[in-house]
Amino acid sequence: MTDSDRAGRSRREDGDRRPARKPVEGAGNGRGRSRDARPSERDSRGQGRNPRGTHPETDSNRPAWRNSKFEKEGVERKRSPLIPDEIVATDLDISVRAQLKTLTAENAEKVARHLAMVHLLLDQDPELAHEHALAAADRAGRLAVVREIVGCTAYAVGDYALALRELLTHKRISGSNEQIALIVDSERGLGRPDRALEVGRGVDRTKLSAASRVNLAIAMSGARLDRGELDLALAELEIAELNPSRVFDYSPALFFAYADVLEDLGRTAESKKWADLGNKAARALGGPNGPEDEVLQIFEEIEIPQRRVWLDDEEYAKVREREARREREAGSERPRRDADARPRRDADARPARGDSARAPRNDDARLMRKARPKSDDVRPKRNRD
Repeated sequence: MTDSDRAGRSRREDGDRRPARKPVEGAGNGRGRSRDARPSERDSRGQGRNPRGTHPETDSNRPAWRNSKFEKEGVERKRSPLIPDEIVATDLDISVRAQLKTLTAENAEKVARHLAMVHLLLDQDPELAHEHALAAADRAGRLAVVREIVGCTAYAVGDYALALRELLTHKRISGSNEQIALIVDSERGLGRPDRALEVGRGVDRTKLSAASRVNLAIAMSGARLDRGELDLALAELEIAELNPSRVFDYSPALFFAYADVLEDLGRTAESKKWADLGNKAARALGGPNGPEDEVLQIFEEIEIPQRRVWLDDEEYAKVREREARREREAGSERPRRDADARPRRDADARPARGDSARAPRNDDARLMRKARPKSDDVRPKRNRD
Protein backbone atom coordinates (compact mmCIF):
# COMPACT_ATOMS: atom_id res chain seq x y z
CA MET A 1 0.00 0.00 0.00
CA THR A 2 1.46 3.37 -1.03
CA ASP A 3 1.59 6.47 1.10
CA SER A 4 -1.05 8.22 -1.01
CA ASP A 5 -3.45 5.29 -0.55
CA ARG A 6 -2.79 5.23 3.16
CA ALA A 7 -3.34 9.01 3.41
CA GLY A 8 -6.58 8.79 1.50
CA ARG A 9 -7.92 6.19 3.83
CA SER A 10 -9.54 8.64 6.28
CA ARG A 11 -12.44 6.46 7.46
CA ARG A 12 -12.03 3.15 9.24
CA GLU A 13 -14.30 0.22 8.81
CA ASP A 14 -16.04 0.92 12.16
CA GLY A 15 -17.07 4.42 11.07
CA ASP A 16 -14.61 6.44 13.18
CA ARG A 17 -12.81 9.27 11.41
CA ARG A 18 -9.18 9.77 12.29
CA PRO A 19 -6.25 11.34 10.44
CA ALA A 20 -4.12 8.96 8.49
CA ARG A 21 -1.15 7.49 10.35
CA LYS A 22 2.38 7.46 9.04
CA PRO A 23 3.91 4.09 8.46
CA VAL A 24 6.05 2.73 11.27
CA GLU A 25 9.68 2.58 10.51
CA GLY A 26 11.13 -0.86 10.27
CA ALA A 27 7.95 -2.44 9.01
CA GLY A 28 8.64 -5.93 7.73
CA ASN A 29 12.04 -6.14 9.41
CA GLY A 30 10.77 -8.17 12.37
CA ARG A 31 11.19 -5.41 14.92
CA GLY A 32 7.82 -3.77 14.37
CA ARG A 33 4.64 -4.04 12.35
CA SER A 34 2.53 -1.40 10.76
CA ARG A 35 -0.80 -0.76 12.47
CA ASP A 36 -2.49 -0.94 9.09
CA ALA A 37 -1.08 -4.40 8.69
CA ARG A 38 -3.23 -5.71 11.56
CA PRO A 39 -6.80 -5.41 10.24
CA SER A 40 -8.14 -8.30 12.30
CA GLU A 41 -7.12 -6.69 15.60
CA ARG A 42 -8.43 -3.32 14.46
CA ASP A 43 -11.80 -4.82 13.48
CA SER A 44 -12.15 -6.64 16.76
CA ARG A 45 -11.66 -3.36 18.62
CA GLY A 46 -14.26 -1.58 16.57
CA GLN A 47 -16.96 -4.21 16.93
CA GLY A 48 -17.71 -3.35 20.56
CA ARG A 49 -18.11 0.36 19.91
CA ASN A 50 -21.34 2.11 19.07
CA PRO A 51 -21.50 4.52 16.16
CA ARG A 52 -21.63 8.12 17.14
CA GLY A 53 -25.10 9.43 17.92
CA THR A 54 -26.54 6.09 19.09
CA HIS A 55 -27.80 5.28 22.58
CA PRO A 56 -26.11 2.51 24.58
CA GLU A 57 -29.44 0.75 25.10
CA THR A 58 -29.47 -0.15 21.40
CA ASP A 59 -26.28 -2.15 21.73
CA SER A 60 -27.01 -5.87 21.90
CA ASN A 61 -23.43 -6.68 22.91
CA ARG A 62 -23.72 -4.87 26.25
CA PRO A 63 -24.45 -6.98 29.35
CA ALA A 64 -28.03 -6.99 30.58
CA TRP A 65 -27.09 -5.36 33.88
CA ARG A 66 -25.60 -2.40 32.02
CA ASN A 67 -28.55 -1.96 29.69
CA SER A 68 -31.08 -2.14 32.54
CA LYS A 69 -30.44 1.42 33.71
CA PHE A 70 -31.47 2.75 30.32
CA GLU A 71 -34.79 0.89 30.25
CA LYS A 72 -37.83 3.07 30.66
CA GLU A 73 -40.27 2.27 33.42
CA GLY A 74 -43.46 0.84 31.97
CA VAL A 75 -45.55 1.27 35.10
CA GLU A 76 -47.09 4.69 35.43
CA ARG A 77 -47.17 6.45 38.74
CA LYS A 78 -50.37 5.61 40.55
CA ARG A 79 -52.84 8.46 40.40
CA SER A 80 -53.66 9.85 43.82
CA PRO A 81 -57.23 10.39 45.06
CA LEU A 82 -58.74 13.85 45.13
CA ILE A 83 -58.43 16.08 48.19
CA PRO A 84 -61.06 18.71 49.06
CA ASP A 85 -59.87 22.30 49.04
CA GLU A 86 -60.94 22.66 52.67
CA ILE A 87 -58.26 20.17 53.80
CA VAL A 88 -54.96 21.95 54.42
CA ALA A 89 -51.60 20.81 55.75
CA THR A 90 -52.21 22.37 59.16
CA ASP A 91 -55.07 19.94 59.76
CA LEU A 92 -52.43 17.29 60.42
CA ASP A 93 -51.00 16.95 63.90
CA ILE A 94 -47.90 19.07 64.37
CA SER A 95 -45.87 16.11 65.66
CA VAL A 96 -46.43 14.33 62.35
CA ARG A 97 -45.81 17.45 60.28
CA ALA A 98 -42.46 17.89 62.00
CA GLN A 99 -41.32 14.58 60.50
CA LEU A 100 -42.00 15.86 56.97
CA LYS A 101 -39.36 18.59 57.09
CA THR A 102 -36.95 16.55 55.01
CA LEU A 103 -39.27 16.90 52.02
CA THR A 104 -39.60 19.90 49.76
CA ALA A 105 -42.21 22.46 50.78
CA GLU A 106 -44.59 21.54 47.97
CA ASN A 107 -44.23 17.80 48.48
CA ALA A 108 -44.55 18.11 52.27
CA GLU A 109 -47.80 20.02 51.88
CA LYS A 110 -49.22 17.39 49.55
CA VAL A 111 -48.20 14.52 51.84
CA ALA A 112 -49.61 16.32 54.88
CA ARG A 113 -52.98 16.79 53.17
CA HIS A 114 -53.12 13.11 52.23
CA LEU A 115 -52.32 12.10 55.82
CA ALA A 116 -54.99 14.50 57.09
CA MET A 117 -57.48 12.73 54.82
CA VAL A 118 -56.40 9.40 56.32
CA HIS A 119 -57.18 10.69 59.81
CA LEU A 120 -60.54 11.99 58.61
CA LEU A 121 -61.68 8.88 56.71
CA LEU A 122 -60.17 5.97 58.64
CA ASP A 123 -63.36 5.23 60.59
CA GLN A 124 -65.85 6.18 57.87
CA ASP A 125 -64.24 4.88 54.69
CA PRO A 126 -61.11 2.79 55.42
CA GLU A 127 -60.58 1.88 51.78
CA LEU A 128 -60.43 5.51 50.65
CA ALA A 129 -58.21 6.30 53.64
CA HIS A 130 -55.90 3.51 52.51
CA GLU A 131 -55.70 5.03 49.03
CA HIS A 132 -54.65 8.37 50.53
CA ALA A 133 -52.02 6.58 52.63
CA LEU A 134 -50.64 4.88 49.52
CA ALA A 135 -50.56 8.23 47.72
CA ALA A 136 -48.55 9.68 50.61
CA ALA A 137 -46.18 6.70 50.49
CA ASP A 138 -45.71 7.25 46.77
CA ARG A 139 -44.37 10.73 47.56
CA ALA A 140 -42.56 10.05 50.85
CA GLY A 141 -41.96 6.32 51.05
CA ARG A 142 -38.72 6.67 53.03
CA LEU A 143 -40.31 8.30 56.06
CA ALA A 144 -41.08 6.02 58.97
CA VAL A 145 -44.31 7.78 59.90
CA VAL A 146 -45.70 7.36 56.39
CA ARG A 147 -44.90 3.63 56.32
CA GLU A 148 -46.52 3.30 59.75
CA ILE A 149 -49.75 4.93 58.54
CA VAL A 150 -49.81 2.73 55.43
CA GLY A 151 -49.47 -0.34 57.65
CA CYS A 152 -52.31 0.80 59.89
CA THR A 153 -54.67 1.48 56.98
CA ALA A 154 -53.75 -1.84 55.36
CA TYR A 155 -54.61 -3.57 58.64
CA ALA A 156 -57.94 -1.69 58.73
CA VAL A 157 -58.92 -2.94 55.24
CA GLY A 158 -57.81 -6.51 55.98
CA ASP A 159 -54.67 -6.59 53.82
CA TYR A 160 -52.56 -8.27 56.49
CA ALA A 161 -49.65 -9.11 54.20
CA LEU A 162 -49.17 -5.47 53.24
CA ALA A 163 -49.74 -4.37 56.83
CA LEU A 164 -47.05 -6.75 58.05
CA ARG A 165 -44.56 -5.58 55.43
CA GLU A 166 -45.13 -1.88 56.09
CA LEU A 167 -45.08 -2.20 59.87
CA LEU A 168 -41.85 -4.19 59.77
CA THR A 169 -40.38 -1.51 57.52
CA HIS A 170 -41.44 1.15 60.00
CA LYS A 171 -39.84 -0.84 62.79
CA ARG A 172 -36.59 -1.17 60.83
CA ILE A 173 -36.43 2.55 59.96
CA SER A 174 -37.43 3.97 63.34
CA GLY A 175 -36.30 1.22 65.70
CA SER A 176 -39.62 1.51 67.55
CA ASN A 177 -41.74 -1.44 68.74
CA GLU A 178 -44.85 0.59 69.51
CA GLN A 179 -46.77 -1.14 66.69
CA ILE A 180 -45.80 -4.66 67.76
CA ALA A 181 -49.43 -5.48 68.58
CA LEU A 182 -50.50 -4.90 64.97
CA ILE A 183 -47.56 -6.98 63.75
CA VAL A 184 -48.65 -9.88 65.97
CA ASP A 185 -52.27 -9.49 64.90
CA SER A 186 -51.25 -9.40 61.22
CA GLU A 187 -49.48 -12.71 61.69
CA ARG A 188 -52.71 -14.04 63.15
CA GLY A 189 -54.62 -12.68 60.16
CA LEU A 190 -52.31 -14.63 57.86
CA GLY A 191 -53.11 -17.83 59.78
CA ARG A 192 -49.80 -18.08 61.63
CA PRO A 193 -50.51 -17.98 65.39
CA ASP A 194 -47.24 -19.75 66.21
CA ARG A 195 -45.28 -17.06 64.39
CA ALA A 196 -47.37 -14.42 66.15
CA LEU A 197 -46.47 -15.81 69.58
CA GLU A 198 -42.81 -15.98 68.60
CA VAL A 199 -42.78 -12.35 67.49
CA GLY A 200 -44.60 -11.21 70.61
CA ARG A 201 -42.23 -13.03 72.95
CA GLY A 202 -39.19 -11.50 71.25
CA VAL A 203 -40.02 -7.97 72.44
CA ASP A 204 -38.91 -6.47 75.74
CA ARG A 205 -42.21 -5.35 77.24
CA THR A 206 -40.54 -3.17 79.86
CA LYS A 207 -39.48 -0.76 77.11
CA LEU A 208 -43.01 -0.42 75.73
CA SER A 209 -45.56 2.15 76.75
CA ALA A 210 -48.54 1.04 78.87
CA ALA A 211 -50.94 1.25 75.92
CA SER A 212 -48.62 -0.83 73.72
CA ARG A 213 -48.26 -3.46 76.47
CA VAL A 214 -52.05 -3.75 76.76
CA ASN A 215 -52.51 -4.06 73.00
CA LEU A 216 -49.76 -6.67 72.83
CA ALA A 217 -51.37 -8.67 75.65
CA ILE A 218 -54.72 -8.65 73.82
CA ALA A 219 -53.06 -9.77 70.56
CA MET A 220 -51.10 -12.54 72.32
CA SER A 221 -54.30 -13.70 74.02
CA GLY A 222 -55.99 -13.89 70.63
CA ALA A 223 -53.13 -16.02 69.29
CA ARG A 224 -53.60 -18.38 72.23
CA LEU A 225 -57.30 -18.59 71.45
CA ASP A 226 -56.45 -19.49 67.86
CA ARG A 227 -54.48 -22.42 69.18
CA GLY A 228 -57.31 -23.42 71.56
CA GLU A 229 -55.29 -22.62 74.69
CA LEU A 230 -57.96 -20.90 76.80
CA ASP A 231 -56.10 -20.91 80.11
CA LEU A 232 -52.97 -19.47 78.56
CA ALA A 233 -55.11 -16.88 76.77
CA LEU A 234 -56.44 -15.75 80.15
CA ALA A 235 -52.93 -15.67 81.59
CA GLU A 236 -51.72 -13.40 78.79
CA LEU A 237 -54.22 -10.76 79.92
CA GLU A 238 -53.31 -10.84 83.60
CA ILE A 239 -50.85 -7.97 83.54
CA ALA A 240 -50.26 -5.03 85.87
CA GLU A 241 -52.60 -2.80 83.85
CA LEU A 242 -55.56 -5.10 84.67
CA ASN A 243 -56.50 -3.00 87.70
CA PRO A 244 -60.15 -1.98 88.18
CA SER A 245 -59.26 0.65 90.76
CA ARG A 246 -57.35 2.75 88.22
CA VAL A 247 -58.82 3.53 84.84
CA PHE A 248 -56.92 4.71 81.76
CA ASP A 249 -57.71 5.00 78.06
CA TYR A 250 -56.67 1.40 77.47
CA SER A 251 -58.63 -0.03 80.42
CA PRO A 252 -62.04 -0.66 78.74
CA ALA A 253 -60.53 -2.76 75.92
CA LEU A 254 -58.52 -4.82 78.41
CA PHE A 255 -61.53 -5.37 80.70
CA PHE A 256 -63.74 -6.47 77.80
CA ALA A 257 -61.08 -8.87 76.45
CA TYR A 258 -60.71 -10.42 79.92
CA ALA A 259 -64.49 -10.80 80.17
CA ASP A 260 -64.66 -12.56 76.77
CA VAL A 261 -62.01 -15.13 77.73
CA LEU A 262 -63.79 -15.79 81.05
CA GLU A 263 -67.00 -16.40 79.14
CA ASP A 264 -65.23 -18.88 76.87
CA LEU A 265 -64.02 -20.68 79.98
CA GLY A 266 -67.57 -20.89 81.31
CA ARG A 267 -67.06 -18.49 84.19
CA THR A 268 -70.16 -16.43 83.49
CA ALA A 269 -70.41 -14.52 86.76
CA GLU A 270 -66.85 -13.26 86.61
CA SER A 271 -67.30 -12.44 82.94
CA LYS A 272 -70.34 -10.29 83.73
CA LYS A 273 -68.43 -8.52 86.49
CA TRP A 274 -65.54 -7.52 84.22
CA ALA A 275 -67.93 -6.51 81.46
CA ASP A 276 -69.67 -4.16 83.89
CA LEU A 277 -66.30 -2.76 84.91
CA GLY A 278 -65.52 -2.15 81.26
CA ASN A 279 -68.78 -0.24 80.76
CA LYS A 280 -68.16 1.86 83.87
CA ALA A 281 -64.63 2.66 82.70
CA ALA A 282 -65.92 3.71 79.29
CA ARG A 283 -68.52 6.01 80.87
CA ALA A 284 -65.94 7.48 83.22
CA LEU A 285 -63.57 8.23 80.37
CA GLY A 286 -66.42 9.75 78.39
CA GLY A 287 -66.90 12.38 81.10
CA PRO A 288 -70.09 13.67 82.71
CA ASN A 289 -73.05 13.67 80.40
CA GLY A 290 -75.55 15.72 82.39
CA PRO A 291 -77.51 18.59 80.82
CA GLU A 292 -75.43 21.18 82.66
CA ASP A 293 -72.21 19.66 81.32
CA GLU A 294 -73.35 19.41 77.73
CA VAL A 295 -70.61 20.24 75.26
CA LEU A 296 -71.43 21.57 71.82
CA GLN A 297 -69.09 20.64 69.01
CA ILE A 298 -69.19 22.51 65.72
CA PHE A 299 -68.23 20.52 62.66
CA GLU A 300 -67.48 21.82 59.22
CA GLU A 301 -69.29 19.98 56.50
CA ILE A 302 -66.86 18.86 53.80
CA GLU A 303 -67.86 17.18 50.57
CA ILE A 304 -65.58 14.23 49.91
CA PRO A 305 -64.80 13.88 46.18
CA GLN A 306 -66.00 10.70 44.52
CA ARG A 307 -63.46 7.98 43.95
CA ARG A 308 -62.12 8.12 40.41
CA VAL A 309 -62.08 4.95 38.35
CA TRP A 310 -59.16 4.72 35.94
CA LEU A 311 -59.71 2.71 32.75
CA ASP A 312 -57.26 1.36 30.26
CA ASP A 313 -57.34 2.46 26.64
CA GLU A 314 -59.61 -0.36 25.46
CA GLU A 315 -62.23 0.15 28.17
CA TYR A 316 -62.07 3.93 27.72
CA ALA A 317 -62.74 3.53 23.98
CA LYS A 318 -65.80 1.37 24.72
CA VAL A 319 -67.16 3.97 27.13
CA ARG A 320 -66.68 6.75 24.60
CA GLU A 321 -68.42 4.65 21.94
CA ARG A 322 -71.43 4.10 24.20
CA GLU A 323 -71.62 7.81 24.98
CA ALA A 324 -71.46 8.70 21.27
CA ARG A 325 -74.23 6.17 20.52
CA ARG A 326 -76.47 7.70 23.19
CA GLU A 327 -75.84 11.17 21.81
CA ARG A 328 -76.77 10.03 18.30
CA GLU A 329 -79.96 8.39 19.57
CA ALA A 330 -80.88 11.50 21.52
CA GLY A 331 -80.23 13.63 18.44
CA SER A 332 -82.50 11.47 16.26
CA GLU A 333 -85.39 11.87 18.69
CA ARG A 334 -85.00 15.65 18.88
CA PRO A 335 -87.77 17.45 16.84
CA ARG A 336 -86.45 19.04 13.70
CA ARG A 337 -87.17 22.63 12.72
CA ASP A 338 -89.55 23.08 9.82
CA ALA A 339 -88.17 25.34 7.16
CA ASP A 340 -91.69 26.56 6.34
CA ALA A 341 -92.23 27.69 9.88
CA ARG A 342 -89.46 30.23 9.65
CA PRO A 343 -90.48 33.66 8.31
CA ARG A 344 -89.36 34.17 4.76
CA ARG A 345 -88.30 37.36 3.09
CA ASP A 346 -90.57 38.01 0.19
CA ALA A 347 -89.05 40.16 -2.52
CA ASP A 348 -92.50 41.41 -3.57
CA ALA A 349 -93.26 42.66 -0.09
CA ARG A 350 -90.30 44.99 -0.10
CA PRO A 351 -90.82 48.35 -1.73
CA ALA A 352 -88.89 48.73 -4.95
CA ARG A 353 -86.83 51.74 -5.82
CA GLY A 354 -88.92 54.52 -7.30
CA ASP A 355 -92.10 52.94 -5.99
CA SER A 356 -94.84 55.14 -4.56
CA ALA A 357 -94.77 53.11 -1.39
CA ARG A 358 -91.41 54.52 -0.60
CA ALA A 359 -91.53 57.40 1.86
CA PRO A 360 -91.05 60.73 0.11
CA ARG A 361 -88.04 62.80 0.95
CA ASN A 362 -88.75 66.09 2.65
CA ASP A 363 -86.69 68.69 0.87
CA ASP A 364 -87.84 71.45 3.17
CA ALA A 365 -86.44 69.67 6.15
CA ARG A 366 -82.97 69.48 4.67
CA LEU A 367 -80.36 72.03 5.49
CA MET A 368 -79.44 74.00 2.46
CA ARG A 369 -75.84 74.75 1.86
CA LYS A 370 -74.83 78.35 1.38
CA ALA A 371 -73.60 79.23 -1.98
CA ARG A 372 -69.89 79.59 -1.83
CA PRO A 373 -68.87 83.15 -2.62
CA LYS A 374 -66.80 83.71 -5.67
CA SER A 375 -63.15 84.30 -5.36
CA ASP A 376 -63.46 87.74 -6.97
CA ASP A 377 -65.76 88.92 -4.21
CA VAL A 378 -63.47 87.72 -1.46
CA ARG A 379 -60.07 88.92 -2.61
CA PRO A 380 -59.36 92.65 -2.49
CA LYS A 381 -58.78 94.23 -5.84
CA ARG A 382 -55.28 95.42 -6.69
CA ASN A 383 -54.76 98.91 -7.75
CA ARG A 384 -52.63 98.53 -10.76
CA ASP A 385 -52.02 102.21 -10.84
